[in-house]
Amino acid sequence: MCAPEASGNQADEGGRLDEGQEGRSRVFSADLHTRPYLNTTGLRTQSTMESAICTLVTQFKAFAGKDGSASTLSKDEFEKLLASQLPNYAKNYSSPAAVEQLMGSLDENNDGELTFSEFWQLLGKLASQQGGFGQ
Repeated sequence: MCAPEASGNQADEGGRLDEGQEGRSRVFSADLHTRPYLNTTGLRTQSTMESAICTLVTQFKAFAGKDGSASTLSKDEFEKLLASQLPNYAKNYSSPAAVEQLMGSLDENNDGELTFSEFWQLLGKLASQQGGFGQ
């Protein structure tokens, strides 16, 4: 779902896709304010936030699994992700001891690895700081 998908379907005003050539109908929730739209090439495009979520998931997966489980970050993988993908936001965590302390504060089950949900806590804190929101 992170890449634009080709579609022969057309969206109506309510955000629903008609059956089109594929013979199946999909309905998108108006409550979530998700509304499919087709660009000039007929590809469904992602919103800015959908694209951002895909980037976060893709980057997590790119760093996870090199030292063990493909669905978690080891300390070394976490350290490399911080240095590579969050160098300006995480510059206070450049030493191994600081990374270990940060990881320990996020690792809810104390297994020495971070799941995506545990990693997401850091992203939420960084986004809150960036936006000037209270914690």
